[in-house]
Amino acid sequence: MSRIERIWTFLKRPRVVWLFLMGESGTLALAWALRRLPGTLDRLLYEQLQITTGLLAVIIAAAALVRFLGTRDRLPLVLACGFVIVGITLISSSLVYFQVLASDASLKDPMTWVIGRTVLAVLLVAALFVEQRLPTALHPGREIAVALTGVILSTSLLSIVHGRLPDDLLVHPGGLFPRPSNLLSAGLFSFATIGYYHRLKHTTSPFDRFLCFATALNVACCLAASQSEQRLDAPFAFAVILQFSSYALLLGGALLDDVHLFENVRQLSVSDPLTGLANHRRLMDALEAEIQRSQRTGRSFAFLLLDLDGLKKINDNYGHLVGSRALCRVANLLRIHSRAIDTAARYGGDEFALILPETGMDAAQEVARRICDHVARDGELPPISVSVGVAAYAHDETLEALVGAADRVLYMTKSRIGQKLSVAM
Repeated sequence: MSRIERIWTFLKRPRVVWLFLMGESGTLALAWALRRLPGTLDRLLYEQLQITTGLLAVIIAAAALVRFLGTRDRLPLVLACGFVIVGITLISSSLVYFQVLASDASLKDPMTWVIGRTVLAVLLVAALFVEQRLPTALHPGREIAVALTGVILSTSLLSIVHGRLPDDLLVHPGGLFPRPSNLLSAGLFSFATIGYYHRLKHTTSPFDRFLCFATALNVACCLAASQSEQRLDAPFAFAVILQFSSYALLLGGALLDDVHLFENVRQLSVSDPLTGLANHRRLMDALEAEIQRSQRTGRSFAFLLLDLDGLKKINDNYGHLVGSRALCRVANLLRIHSRAIDTAARYGGDEFALILPETGMDAAQEVARRICDHVARDGELPPISVSVGVAAYAHDETLEALVGAADRVLYMTKSRIGQKLSVAM
């Protein structure tokens, strides 16, 4: 779907369009009303806001760069380069802002504002086109250098052009839009808002959702700035607050995204990739914890070791995909028929394990029989079966002894024709 078609699709959604238009119109009306207020924004407060906004931009850039290095998606790369330039510009320029402001009688927007708004708006739109045409990076290090160089050159060119433009071209005090140049950025941010809204159909990460909201907030920021008649007046102060809010909102989304990312990494580190059950490492940790709990409370627990019968024959006769599906069938039944406090894991190869806290030998035997029955009657082809060895923890036993006992019983079970269950006393 082309960009024009996406815009048309967006416009055909009355509820979304009306919410967007009402929010931006309300912002514009409020900024217009603020033109009547006397006084200007305190210069020290403005400087602090700009420095803080710059720090937020640098942190957002770092989060986007981490995301790029993890996914090699070019969109966060473009955003990272844009935010780092904007952040450095806001911080460095604000440190000398008072001296520049005292010697500059121009009515034009401060350079930091022009760079922050224009560069960010252009890069947000550019990131959408880059994602559509060239979504994945092949050489991350090289592309980071190229992207940074391009953004720095563009920022320098923008600074030169802005410095040479006459005041009367950019500022029209008393007009309907005293600073019409901000409308260009508002238009670019509006286009970006539509694009990032449509991206939400394919992604649900907090960063992407907050990016859409922050982009819409930047539209309001530029509309408010277009009502400013002099530097640091009430409409401009309103715009500065909206700018800061958009950066803070996006940073919150980036942090939430990192939390989800680290949680996914943690899950992958303790989960078996095929079955989704706990892996061997997680199983050993759970066994250690259960042994310590049992030694502390005196309560017993049971350990089941299961083996899928005839996996090699299934692979030879039906193929490895069917064999992998057989492993998943066993894993699904273990997951379904386990309690929340139980730990089901893939022990390795065609073997599975199940830890049953607060469970004696009789109850563990019943669980093992029920699992064997459910596996044999799961309704899929080819039919499968499992052999189970059950061991109960003795309070002076080590982890290795417990696992070894269950393994010996499992071996005895498989050596008996037609018998699928044995118990370690």
